[in-house]
Amino acid sequence: MINDVQTWVSVAAYTGAGLAMGLGAIGAAIGEGYTAAQANFAVSRNTKLSGDVFKSMLVGQAIAESASIFALVIAVLMLFYKMPDATMIKAASLLGAGFCMGFGAIGSGIGSGLPGGQACIGLARQPSIGNRLTTNMLIGSAVCQTPAIFSMVVALMLIFIDFSKAPLFPTWAAVIGAGLSTGLAAIGSGMGGGFAAGASCEGVARQPETAGPVTTTMLVGQAVAQTPSIFGLLISFVLMFKAFPESTTFAASAGLLAAGISTGFGGIGPGVGNGMAAEGAVRWVARSVENAGGLMRIMLVGQAVSQSTAIYAMVVSLCLIFVV
Repeated sequence: MINDVQTWVSVAAYTGAGLAMGLGAIGAAIGEGYTAAQANFAVSRNTKLSGDVFKSMLVGQAIAESASIFALVIAVLMLFYKMPDATMIKAASLLGAGFCMGFGAIGSGIGSGLPGGQACIGLARQPSIGNRLTTNMLIGSAVCQTPAIFSMVVALMLIFIDFSKAPLFPTWAAVIGAGLSTGLAAIGSGMGGGFAAGASCEGVARQPETAGPVTTTMLVGQAVAQTPSIFGLLISFVLMFKAFPESTTFAASAGLLAAGISTGFGGIGPGVGNGMAAEGAVRWVARSVENAGGLMRIMLVGQAVSQSTAIYAMVVSLCLIFVV
């Protein structure tokens, strides 16, 4: 029975489902816990607004929960969907899908919790702008979910694309590498976007009249912070859709697996670093709005330098795919 292909596909599906949900639960729980912690702090500052803070907390936690819901969808699919193409490549692609969605939900879950927590504190400080704070929180949190959505898309592709006509070696490594590339790279971008969104909610609460420039700076900073996850998505697409010649040498498979690992891990730091740069710019735009242009310029230059390491990782991945 151990040599039966269908058995291996089932093993991979169950393992992938566990990876997707197990890893995917980490970020959402942390993000929700952070939001709840800040809600308690907010209520201690202004007990009369406990009801409004409670509602804001639940909204923020609901958005942070989205990443784990994506993971749940992928896990349920792998548990109960009958795979029509039972091949060893399909087994590898299911493992890749589990890694992709599991890792990909971590950063978005944590990142979405940061604006939720800051919105609760801001509401206690400026109850008259509750609606504006909620809007700002929703926009910032929604952008933080983008890397998790990338991961879910790649995971769905790995589940439903028929790779049966491709050679087992080295395609098995390509599909697992595809899952790692997008999943790992999403961690930094999800968290980085949360840093900018949290600072935006804090800034709007401190200086409500600066909401326009603060939100604009937040969105620009978040957009740059998303690029490492886009690099990861690009490498995943190349690994999934490029036709690789059959090769039974371990080096060929190792090269494709390493390509996914390179861009995946290489995107974590730049995503976080870009978010830190955006966080600083957003925070100080709220306090010095007349210098918004200069602050944004410094932010973009700083993010470009931080981004360079993700580009290096992507270049190495492309070399591993097309050159080595």
